[in-house]
Amino acid sequence: MVNKEKCIGCGSCVNMCPVNAISFDKDGKAVIDKEKCIKCLTCENICPVQAIKIEK
Repeated sequence: MVNKEKCIGCGSCVNMCPVNAISFDKDGKAVIDKEKCIKCLTCENICPVQAIKIEK
């Protein structure tokens, strides 16, 4: 779901997620909690480097 090589840790996805399903790992990269994710695509659309791809 998150391409760790592309993720720049900007926090856009974390701030915009309506269900707080995204956090940062120890390296400052985004991590999506698949149990909380509602697949609204907000994070995928907001990511400035296209590091997120939601599996539908």
